[in-house]
Amino acid sequence: MSFYDTDHDAYRSTVRTFIQRDVKPYYQKWEENRLVDRSAWTRAGESGVLGIGVDETYGGGGTRDYRFRFVVAEECAQAGVTSFSAGLSVQDDIVVPYLAELGDETQKRRWLPGLASGELIGAIAMTEPGAGSDLQGTRASAVRDGDDWILNGQKTFITNGIQADVVVVLARTDPGAGSRGFSLFVVEEGQHGFKRGRKLDKIGLAAQDTAELFFDGVRLSPEQLLGEQGRGLHALMERLPLERLSIAVSALCSAEAAYRWGRDYVFERQAFGQPVGDFQHVRFTLAELETELDVTRAYVESATRKLNAGTLSAVEAAKAKWWATELQQRVINRSLQLFGGYGYMLEYPIARAFRDARIQTIYGGTTEIMKEIIGRDIAARTRRA
Repeated sequence: MSFYDTDHDAYRSTVRTFIQRDVKPYYQKWEENRLVDRSAWTRAGESGVLGIGVDETYGGGGTRDYRFRFVVAEECAQAGVTSFSAGLSVQDDIVVPYLAELGDETQKRRWLPGLASGELIGAIAMTEPGAGSDLQGTRASAVRDGDDWILNGQKTFITNGIQADVVVVLARTDPGAGSRGFSLFVVEEGQHGFKRGRKLDKIGLAAQDTAELFFDGVRLSPEQLLGEQGRGLHALMERLPLERLSIAVSALCSAEAAYRWGRDYVFERQAFGQPVGDFQHVRFTLAELETELDVTRAYVESATRKLNAGTLSAVEAAKAKWWATELQQRVINRSLQLFGGYGYMLEYPIARAFRDARIQTIYGGTTEIMKEIIGRDIAARTRRA
């Protein structure tokens, strides 16, 4: 049975047209500036590429079918615009679900329309200089001051951090309550005490802005508490399967694009009087890569169906995330090798894909953390048997 239906095919045409018209012509400039123009966000909203999961009441596409986001990832990967895709994913796969699922009606009406239209750019601020995978080590704090909260702390490696208008922030609200001592808040651009640090210079994803954020006595109204007080970590854990699946989807799509570039190249490139693709070693390489990609796609598509049905578990998402991102490293590395010296030149998409892929096994939970999650589940199931 086909993974997609006619609605997804029609949407693919829309996404492809948008990328060719509004992204590709400007992408090199964005990479040089290390920032995607804000106008691209609003054009994405106008084209329906952004906010597909936002309810129509708030100006979005009104569908939670993740296959539409899968289409966006595929088209961005094939076009070689992964920096743009990464920013969109943070907005649509993380920030929007947090606000849509945890926010009250006032909060939804305050922020979702702008996020769907691209007039607002969103970010999520969890990671700190001393707390990455171990979120219980979070030191940012919010303390009561009457009905308000006063937020202090620092966050780092924040995607969309330079331009974000709306930032979902994890902070400690009760030092003595253990895992129930953390809450989520929404901080807005322009609030006194909210400052951005430097635009971080990364190995890859050059056009996707990543920043340090500082909160120095930021006064937050009660309406800026997102969800229940003390349930911040729980809210994060509940939504990690979507975040991790989104990275797995991105990794798979990037790996498939790299494979196609390499496959096409070796049957165009001549060496020793014949196409490079006619050498047995190259054919074996292609056979291995295509097989691994097909098997991985079957699992990731299955995980996507489970996400749509509301049954995707944290363990299944962890499996998809670590496997697909590690596969991405292997496939891109071996596909680059097929290009020879040309693969090392950044004017070729394969070189940029090689550079951009490295972060995938780190953010959203490292490969090691994913294996630990899976391993603990295996141990628990074995002991119960």
